[in-house]
Amino acid sequence: MQPVAVIGAGPFGLSTAAHLRARGIPVRVFGDPMVSWRDHMPAGMLLKSTPVASNLDAPQPGHNLVDYCDAAGIPRLVTDEDIIPVETFIAYGEWFRHKLVPELEQVRVVSVDRRDSGGFDLKLDSGESFTARAVVVATGLSGLAQLPPELATAAPDGPTPMGPVSHSSQQHDLTRYAGKELIVVGAGQSALETAALAAEAGARVRVVSRGRGRVAFGAPPWKQPRLRPESPFGRAWSLWALSYYPQPYRYLPAQTRHYLVRRVLGPLGAWWLRDRFEGKVQVSEVDRITGADATDGSPTLTVRTHAGGSERLTADHVIAATGYRVDTAAMDFLGNELRTRLSVSRGAPKLGAGYVSSVPGLYFTGLPAASSYGPVMRFVCGTEFASPRLANHLSAAHG
Repeated sequence: MQPVAVIGAGPFGLSTAAHLRARGIPVRVFGDPMVSWRDHMPAGMLLKSTPVASNLDAPQPGHNLVDYCDAAGIPRLVTDEDIIPVETFIAYGEWFRHKLVPELEQVRVVSVDRRDSGGFDLKLDSGESFTARAVVVATGLSGLAQLPPELATAAPDGPTPMGPVSHSSQQHDLTRYAGKELIVVGAGQSALETAALAAEAGARVRVVSRGRGRVAFGAPPWKQPRLRPESPFGRAWSLWALSYYPQPYRYLPAQTRHYLVRRVLGPLGAWWLRDRFEGKVQVSEVDRITGADATDGSPTLTVRTHAGGSERLTADHVIAATGYRVDTAAMDFLGNELRTRLSVSRGAPKLGAGYVSSVPGLYFTGLPAASSYGPVMRFVCGTEFASPRLANHLSAAHG
């Protein structure tokens, strides 16, 4: 029997593969395990999500974060006040992989093409070619970093850590900016934590926040309202509905769906970050950035202030913590003909029941599924909803 191919070995890929294997479905899983967390998050980072929202969903009990803590002999991470170091989360993902997805193949899929007779032809960077009856794309943030056009003018060759402008996903070691002037663009957790870590590493940091929203931090657990339902993200009816009932989300108007994916749970810093940020990082809240240029490798931002004036802000480097944008056109491992057959909405695949795309047998999970299933797909806890449903649909559709 031809296997199912799972492309990606982050939380969603590993969780999906574990559910498929538990159903007795032959599966081949490809990717570098937890690579986005290991190589594209800053060293020393702490997860914004609580322990209960940081579990990779498994088809059987005994594989939650607390189970890993017990197995590793480290203190349990249980309450909403427990903060998870990224290194601990990476180790948890590796532990989950070894227990439930032991046949992971650390090679890269270079092409996927649809067969006329059904199924898909895949080629690997090892030189192997094979046929899969279905393909699950779980590539996470890979290739989706977004650099606003007003910053791209200072980085004509693209963002790089050694150039004038980089994306936050390219910044693992912030100690390189010790003693330097650094601008971080953004107001979400990525921007604020990157700024705090860089300041702690000895950089002089300014956060440039665009729009009318102010830099803000969430309320600590003991200050959250008690008369609202609990969710992995906090106490609110909207968060509860989006977390536990994302199935109807895909029936909302496209404009509403895309708006909610952008705005729910962001931009907002974690409650525990406030003391490390305030008084250590300078903040410039501007109406917008109108342009950027670089002279001798040093970037300058031109900004419009809320008062209507114009200012120029200079630094040794600019980090754009400007998030990610799903675009199937950037998934160059998907063949051109396959991509043209995909129904998309603002670049994101339109998904039906069970996370299947408009191409039968081609599934998407994780961030690429957010425009169809809601903001919960941006977070690890989304594996609880996505993985069993995807596996059930694939099992029923492909026997």
